[in-house]
Amino acid sequence: MEWRDQGILLSSRTHGETSAIIEVFTPARGRHAGVVRGGTSRKLAPVLQPGAQLDLMWRARLEDHIGTFTVEPLRSRAAASMGDRLSLAGLNAVTALLLFCLPEREAHARLYEQTEQLLDLLGQSEIWPLAYLRWELTLLDDMGFGLDLTTCAVLGRQANDLSFVSPRTGRAVSRAGAGEWADKLLPLPPCLLGEGPAPDAELVEAFRVTGHFLHNHLAPEMGNTPLPGARQRFVDRLRSRAGEA
Repeated sequence: MEWRDQGILLSSRTHGETSAIIEVFTPARGRHAGVVRGGTSRKLAPVLQPGAQLDLMWRARLEDHIGTFTVEPLRSRAAASMGDRLSLAGLNAVTALLLFCLPEREAHARLYEQTEQLLDLLGQSEIWPLAYLRWELTLLDDMGFGLDLTTCAVLGRQANDLSFVSPRTGRAVSRAGAGEWADKLLPLPPCLLGEGPAPDAELVEAFRVTGHFLHNHLAPEMGNTPLPGARQRFVDRLRSRAGEA
């Protein structure tokens, strides 16, 4: 068995004395693992950094074997992330969430494309958090827990005062439709609707919404495994920046 594709490196760990087992996210093969011979060498170790874009050749005797990868670097994203603590925290959140929820060897082409675009923005700290928010929404949607923020779930029509999100269904609720139930709903920041600028404090509120669905809807489907701490560390880093503004 053999295939060739590009992919984003999600993780690398030592295997034996000189090899490494890597996990990558590819457009056609999804999350896929394999052994890289000599992966701990001086030549390859700097290449096998999370977020790196790689040209991949995978070979195995049988399709269900772990197989081996031959890798060639296409571009490294280490410099962009290492120069900014928020970007580094964001990169760690992206790779950790993909490792957490992606099924092995299942294609998610739309999520892959948006992941690649997001990682190419690393280092642009003014726009990156909003791009990451859009990415989390895509992740939830691809995993089957997408939010519907187009119409009011109560009144059943479009409204210009969408202000809340149902924590149970992920649907938007207008202020008029919420009524006495408003304190039981999640606030709907304008940036989740794609409206206006997105200051850090508002993005933190938006991450409270997506975080609710990651914690309470997605994580239970993963066997009630806790969400990776890297995601919360990214939000905490953004909250800290918002407090400094």
